[in-house]
Amino acid sequence: MTTTTENNVISAEGYYQALQERDFAEAARHLHPDVKFVGPLSDLAGKEAVLKAAKQFLTLLKGLTMHMTFGSSEKAMLTYDVDFGEPVGIWRTAVLMTFKDGLIANLELFYDARRSEKN
Repeated sequence: MTTTTENNVISAEGYYQALQERDFAEAARHLHPDVKFVGPLSDLAGKEAVLKAAKQFLTLLKGLTMHMTFGSSEKAMLTYDVDFGEPVGIWRTAVLMTFKDGLIANLELFYDARRSEKN
């Protein structure tokens, strides 16, 4: 039997795996209907808005490399590299996810947004 912490980590990893595979139906399965996204460059609310932004984001990247995943009874945190290819390169990124009813209710993304000014 898995714990809530393990389920959160599994869901967080599953969401990002679905994004890597561009399986948006599977990604949507992990998101709460009222999910909120907070990032260095934008804030979004609602499953459809978050999925639309994810689709746009995925058109820009070559791949994601997961590094570490941490979890608790209400949260999960992932660290990963985003590979945009040349000339942009690889960006180290982290996301903190909060869960509600077993679904991702909040995604807070962390990266150095100053790098986007160079590209």
